[in-house]
Parts: sequence; C-alpha cells; structure tokens
Amino acid sequence: MVMRALFFILAISFMSSADPAAPIRARISPWATRSETIAPHGMVCTSHPLATQAGLEVLRAGGSAVDAAIAANACLGLMEPVSCGIGGDLFALVWDPATRKLHGLNASGRSPYDMSLEDLQARNLKFIPSYGPLPVTVPGCVDGWFRLHEKFGRLPMRTNLTAAIGYARDGFPVSEVIARAWASNVVLISKYPNVLELYAPGGATPRKGQRFQNPQLAATYEQLATGGRDAFYRGRIAQTIVAFHRAQGGSLSERDFADHTSNWVEPISTTYRGYEVWELPPNGQGLAVLQMLNILEGFDLRAAGFGSVEHLHWLIEAKKLAFADRARLYADPDFFRTPIAELNSKSYAAQRRALINATQPAGHLDPGLPALRTSDTIYLCVADERGMMVSLIQSNYRGMGSGMVPPGLGFALQDRGEAFDLTPERPNSYAPHKRPFHTIIPAFVTRDGEPLMAFGLMGGDMQPQGHVQILLNLFDFGMGLQEAGDAPRVYHTGSVDPDGSELTPAGTVNLEATFAPEVRAELERRGHRLGFAGTPSYGGYQAVMWDRTNRVWVGASESRKDGQASGY
Repeated sequence: MVMRALFFILAISFMSSADPAAPIRARISPWATRSETIAPHGMVCTSHPLATQAGLEVLRAGGSAVDAAIAANACLGLMEPVSCGIGGDLFALVWDPATRKLHGLNASGRSPYDMSLEDLQARNLKFIPSYGPLPVTVPGCVDGWFRLHEKFGRLPMRTNLTAAIGYARDGFPVSEVIARAWASNVVLISKYPNVLELYAPGGATPRKGQRFQNPQLAATYEQLATGGRDAFYRGRIAQTIVAFHRAQGGSLSERDFADHTSNWVEPISTTYRGYEVWELPPNGQGLAVLQMLNILEGFDLRAAGFGSVEHLHWLIEAKKLAFADRARLYADPDFFRTPIAELNSKSYAAQRRALINATQPAGHLDPGLPALRTSDTIYLCVADERGMMVSLIQSNYRGMGSGMVPPGLGFALQDRGEAFDLTPERPNSYAPHKRPFHTIIPAFVTRDGEPLMAFGLMGGDMQPQGHVQILLNLFDFGMGLQEAGDAPRVYHTGSVDPDGSELTPAGTVNLEATFAPEVRAELERRGHRLGFAGTPSYGGYQAVMWDRTNRVWVGASESRKDGQASGY
C-alpha cells in the first residue's frame, strides 16, 4: 500500500483540547491522513469500504445501528477472513437511547466439555498450540448476532445478511492490506484440510483487486437467515463442525454447541479528565484500559506534550503495571471473581503509580493484589438517527484462526483457547466449558451520563494500549477524531501474559517511525529496549462521535488498513 502522507494535511478537527462538544473547527494537522467524515443521520465505520456500505444500506432501509453492525460484520467475515468470521467470538457495547443505558454483551465461546487440563498435560505441553484442533473453542459470534438482534434489531435477519450473501455468491474484489495478510496467513495453515480449497482456489491466494467468491459461506449465511441461531448451534452446521473437529483429534461435541450461551453483562467504567470511559469486564482485558487511565491521570501529560520522553515513559510503565494484574487476575467470571472494584479504584492506582521510577523502566512486576501476543481482529462502530450507538469487536484470534476449516461451510474455527494457562490453580487455568482470557475489547465514552463516542482498536495485547493512546490523544493532547487514530503509536511487548508466559526484562518498546530520533535516543539512555514492529502490530482503529453542538455524527477510520467511515 502506498504510504499516505502524514505531515501538514488539512484536516477537520472535531474537538478542542478543552471541550469535545465544541463546534467543529479547521486546523492544520501534523498527523491526520484525511478529514473526518461528518453526517447528519447515521454513521458506519469499518475496516472495509464494502462492509461500511452494507451497513449504510441497512440504516437507510430503516434498520437500527445493531442491524447495520450485523450486516457489516457478516460482510467482514467474508471479506476479511484473516481477522474475523463466524468461527470466532464477539463482544459489543450498545447505547440504547430508549432506556438511556449502555448494554454489554459477552458472546465468547467456551472450551470443550470433553477435554481436561490433565488431558493437555499428558501431551507434555507448556502452552496450548496456536494452530490445529487443541486451541479451538465454541464459536460465539452467531449467537451474539442473534442476541443483539433479539434485543435491538428492527429488520429481519435475512435483510441484514443480504449484502454478505450476495458478495459471497457473486464475488468481491480483495483489498490491498487484506490481500497481503491473506497470503501470509494461508502459508501458516496450509497443511490443514480444506484450507487451500477454500482460501487459495487454483493454488494461489487472491491478489489485490481480484474477485473472490465463497459460495460455501453464502449457503451457511442462507441457513442462518432461514433457521436462526439454532441452525448454527443445533443443526447440520454444528454436526459438521463436531465431526470434522473430532476427526482432526479435537474434542468438541454437540453438547458444547447446544449449551452455548452469550451473556448480557454490566459494563465497567472509570473517569478520566472528566469523561466516563466504559469497557466490558473479564474474561476480556478491558479492565486494563481503566487501570492504565487511573495511573496516568496522576501525570501532567498535556504539559509533557505528545511524543515526549515523559509521555512515552509514563505510558509504558503504566501498561506494565496493569498487565501484571491482567496476567494473574483476569479470567472467566464463572470460575474466578476478579477483584474489579479494587483494581479499578483511584486509591489502588495511586499505590501503583508510586512504583513508577521517573527515569528507569521496571523489570519484573508482580500483581498488586494477592488473591498477549499478536492477533487479528475487526472492530466496527455504528450510529443511527435515533441515537443508538454500537461498539462491536469480532475475531478469530490469530489471523485465520486455528487452521481448522470444516468442509463445506466457508469459514475457519478460532484458536482462542490458546490463551488458556496450563499451570494448575490459576484464574485462567484451562478447565472444561470455560471461557479463556480474551483480548478483544469494544469501548465507549460518555460525558455527564450522555453518549459521546464508540471506539475500538484491533490487535491482540495492543488493544488496551491502543485504547489508552487514543484517549490521551483526544483528552490530553487535543487531537481530532481522525488525527487521534492516525498519530504514531507505541506498542510495548514482553509483559507477563495470561497464558503463563513471563516478562522479559523491561520488555521491548516498539515505536512507529515518525517519533523523533532524540526521543528514541533518550528512551534507550534511560534503559528502555527499543525494537521494530511492522505496521499491522499497531492495530486498527474506528470511531464514531456525537457532536452535541451541531447535532451531527463524526466518524474516523484507521489509515493503516483498508477501512472507511461513511455516513448519510
């Protein structure tokens, strides 16, 4: 992809540093790659333009933001199989204007009943492998769609799936970033049955601009449109998945599918610079965002300035502290009570903040209370003319997932079970019918109880780091919505992980190229180990914001990917 210019492009900035509800103003921006999208009635922001347009068509037809989100997600499962699909899981936050309430949905799947920790230990494994049958958990996406639709949908599911069915049957042109990821992902899983037949027909993965058809997925979506969620969890689809998974040495059973449920959960929040930031509770990692913000609130980031040594040092050290708790205290709430209130308290943040050395990076860190690596994901957000806002994230986990492609269905199964810990008696230790620690997290911001912004950022353990960086860019550094996502990012790796892997001393700080050379040199002088990460490692961002002053929607979409923000 041709690198878009990052300097001195005229951008429309929605926000002043003092008040994001202030009137829209123009300014010269050093970071924004394009103007924000502004529209009066509704907004759809996704990582693929055709998915965005599918969502807009549903909005124009009278659908809700949830209907449009489902339509866009179904298209992305077809068009971006390197990141998502109905073999994976889903999480969502929905602002309902009728009840003036933010609703949370956990649509993540569980491990097989018929596999135990002892079974895995008998294989002499230290970690669950990334690919093959062992990391597969029950796909939660489809149940998530239908739970969302049951509560907030306005159009029939067939209408919501129409665009995706048409593109799957007739073909769509593969976009640039996705084509590159498609080729590299297929190499990793090509040895497994059905992979090349589905994803590299004729012996090659689709190139940029080449039309790709997936009639198998079209037929699967048709079954969902006709038979509802039970067509997936109690019918032929479940039977096909189970038979294939067991033939490959896995343990999924029809009982695993029949017993699967999504859960409505209460979102969790903290305040930051006068805003309320909302995430979902564990088994996801959204709590780490709130912990990092609570720590960083005690530093004067605005005075330090974006891209300064102090800004980056404080951010990195706050991340390490939050991730130490994440590694040992975030898990499926049906198996472990994460001390959310304690971890999210301002007093606890003050204790942890005191551990940050002003000039030296921390090495090993323990959790503060007794008691992940790269993945590919899609994030989308939608707003409709009634004021409903959806923040939705959906993933296979590691690229195309486990490499397990059931015959005739048109999708791969996720490898989310890789995130389990095989050490006994830890909160995230493997157990049957248990949800693993999850990386994918949607986010939302309110102010004085009023909805302001739905946003998210894709990419494994980059996600909480990315959420925090977006919010600092908006609320500390006064950037606009597009600029906040286009500004260069830092990605720290090497923290202890929930799967049991340990911290490398001080970890590695990966900086995008446009940070100042003198800042890099000073970070190294202080003891930070600098590394290099490719563009995909820094995640992918979408956001939609309500401008209360002008009563319009403002949208932004990640410049590092193929996406689009569009409204009407």
